[in-house]
Amino acid sequence: MSDGMEKRPLVKRPLRVAGQHFQPEYQGDEFHCPLCGVYAHQIWSEVFRAIPGAGYMKVPDLWVCKCVRCNNVSVWYREKTLYPSSSSAPFPHDDLPSDLRADYEEARTIVSASPRGAAALLRLVIQKLMPHLGEAGKDINTDIGNLVKKGLPIELQQALDTVRVVGNECVHPGTMDLTDTPEVAHALFGLVNFIVDDRIGQPKKRAALYASLPPGKLKGIADRDKP
Repeated sequence: MSDGMEKRPLVKRPLRVAGQHFQPEYQGDEFHCPLCGVYAHQIWSEVFRAIPGAGYMKVPDLWVCKCVRCNNVSVWYREKTLYPSSSSAPFPHDDLPSDLRADYEEARTIVSASPRGAAALLRLVIQKLMPHLGEAGKDINTDIGNLVKKGLPIELQQALDTVRVVGNECVHPGTMDLTDTPEVAHALFGLVNFIVDDRIGQPKKRAALYASLPPGKLKGIADRDKP
C-alpha cells in the first residue's frame, strides 16, 4: 500500500446538524466511519503492488481510506466498499431503549440487501418508541399530536408525519412500503436517533448537569421554588 495522493477532488460535505448521519462515500472528505462510527476526516490513498525487478504498479480502482479518529482503514474497489462488509447505517443512539435495539440492529444488518425490510423494521421501532415517550403507542397520529403539544420540534413533527403518511396514511408495526428506497431507509435511521436524542438523551444530560450542582445550591433552588 502507498501513501499516494488522491487523484480526484474530495467530496465536500455541507455543514452537518445534530443527529444527521453521513454515510461513507467514495472519495468523501468527511463522513461517519464504518469502523468506529464517528464523524471524522478521511484520508484516501491509492494501492500499489510490488513487481519483482520493476518497482511498483498501481492496482486499478483500488483505494484505502484511513479514518483520522480511529486510524483504521476501509478498503474500496470500483467506488464500492470491500471492507468492512458490515452496514454503513448509523449505530443506534446510546439512549435507545434496550427493547428496541434488536429491531434497530437487524435493520442495520439488512439495509443494503433489503431497504424495504429495514424501513419496515424502523417504522416498528418508531411505533414501539412511543410508549417510552409517554404515549400510548397504538395510533401514531395521536401520539405525534400529543408530542407536539409537549414541545416536539417542528422538524421532528414533520419527519414523523412523513413516515405516517407514506405508509398508507396510518403506519402499523411492520408495514412495508414498496416506495421505500435506500435513501428512505437511511433517513429513518437518522430519524430514530434524532427522536431519541431530543426526547431522551438531551433531557438526561440536562438532569445530570442539574444534579451535579452543589447540595447547598440545590437546596437554595428548592427553597426558592416552594409555594
